[in-house]
Amino acid sequence: MSPAPPPQLTAVASQVEECLDTSIRAHHERWTSLDQDLALPMQEIRRLTLSGGKRLRPAFAYWAFVAHGGNPSDKRIIEVGSAIELLHGFALFHDDIMDGADSRRGVPTTHVTLAQQHEAEKWAGESRRFGEGATILIGDLAFVMSDELFGEVSRDVRSMWHELRLELNVGQYLDMLGSARHERRRVVADRICRYKSGKYTVERPLHIGALLAGPSDVATTVEALSRVGLPLGDAFQMRDDVLGVFGDSTVTGKPVGNDLREGKPTPLLARAFDMANAAQSEILSMVGQPDLSAEAVARIQAVITECGALAAMETLIDELRDAAIEAINSAIPAGEANDALIALAVYVTERAA
Repeated sequence: MSPAPPPQLTAVASQVEECLDTSIRAHHERWTSLDQDLALPMQEIRRLTLSGGKRLRPAFAYWAFVAHGGNPSDKRIIEVGSAIELLHGFALFHDDIMDGADSRRGVPTTHVTLAQQHEAEKWAGESRRFGEGATILIGDLAFVMSDELFGEVSRDVRSMWHELRLELNVGQYLDMLGSARHERRRVVADRICRYKSGKYTVERPLHIGALLAGPSDVATTVEALSRVGLPLGDAFQMRDDVLGVFGDSTVTGKPVGNDLREGKPTPLLARAFDMANAAQSEILSMVGQPDLSAEAVARIQAVITECGALAAMETLIDELRDAAIEAINSAIPAGEANDALIALAVYVTERAA
């Protein structure tokens, strides 16, 4: 059973969702006044960004902001957190195309929905290409909207925002390349884990929130928060990878086993390939076959468990979480922000979705 989201997360999430709703609504009104056909892109951005999501990134930014002297009522930190969520939406639109995902959060993905509309309306051209091309553009709209919402900030904050976005795209490219090459080296899988998700989920939001508060020693602040964000970001994505193979699809909102069908270069799979015997390796060689049956997925799951890779991953996640909590206690004095960041660290590593 997944732990309940801590109140330090839900309180930030509600403010971020209100900000997102206001921003997307304004864009919807502006662009539909030009052409009603532009309602659909805005509706899809609204659906993806406001139909779920834990708002972890804004929460990490918010509590780092408060920890470094930021005023909790300063609307800038909510706008910055909302910008990160719109950027996350951009990544999900594109990621679903790259992964060939049919559903997210239990409903059809945007490129599938638009391809079906194209086919039903008997429009010209190929339905798949229309669905994917239109969704890329919708993702790009979310990207630009996120930058607009980020607003006027200091050079240090803007520089970290650029770094976050560069790392996100670099990580996505490495992830695609790793899948295409059937990459199984542990060092490479760990690097992809960090850059495709870990850094932009935890480390960089911590940095952005703290820098928005205007600390006197930027370098020291960034270094201290990296000691929190890097291990915790790695643990977050490793938990995601475990859920991608062993999670409950009714909880995660994504079909379990798709990472195996895509041959994702995850730390979990890298460890399984390292630890498997000859017979187990033969079963693992099926990873990356897009037509894997449910039975084949179950056989691979059994091997990952039996060879000890799942247990090793659970131990590593715990160790990384503990290292992050130790770093929180070193960097953030006892108090509300310290408590909040520790609660978030526990939540992101123990969640079931």
